[in-house]
Amino acid sequence: MRILVVEDNLQTAALICEVLREAYYAVDLAVDGARAAELTSYEDFDLVILDWQIPRPSGLELVHDWRQQGLEMPVLMLTVRDAIEDRVEGLEAGADDYLTKPFSVEELLARVRSLLRRRMGSLGELAAGDVWMDRCRRQVTVGGQPAKLSAREFALLEYLLMRKDEVVTRAEIENRVWDTRFDTLSNVVDVLVHRLRKKIDADHERRLLHTVHGVGYVLRSERS
Repeated sequence: MRILVVEDNLQTAALICEVLREAYYAVDLAVDGARAAELTSYEDFDLVILDWQIPRPSGLELVHDWRQQGLEMPVLMLTVRDAIEDRVEGLEAGADDYLTKPFSVEELLARVRSLLRRRMGSLGELAAGDVWMDRCRRQVTVGGQPAKLSAREFALLEYLLMRKDEVVTRAEIENRVWDTRFDTLSNVVDVLVHRLRKKIDADHERRLLHTVHGVGYVLRSERS
């Protein structure tokens, strides 16, 4: 899942991004409102963590504009403002939740998971063959046994499960699994697919993850 962090305090931003990536989320960072508005104009995010007091447009103005544009991704507002009227203003502008600074990373992650659960609904669990994923708990099993995946491997498998039985191009994987700093000339997509295949297909005669030469990859519903 892909999360946009909008935070101008670089120390706080680095902490949030690190915590989210360790929890297997793909993360993009914007340090001002203009960059956040630009990113959301052409990228799809599953959730936005938004600081209220960023350089213009402010977080409050941003979330209001997003809702006016019909963008429905959940927004978790971060701010040092803790007055009731501030919370009400943020929520009425279109934020889905509100967390005051300073905050614990445990509470941040809990609120992120809660918002994503609401967004995912019935898609909280995904499966193909004997591979099963709980997106909320960030857990994967293969043949009923826990599988240990890196953050990138998890994000790739999640995307392939969501696009099960569809051919997915390398460009689509790049856009979904990596942030905007991705080097499109590298072969890291192929390397990542190879690593994931070793974890979900290595002990089976038949594969779930197949290469479509010259195009990309497809994750089948059943092994073949």
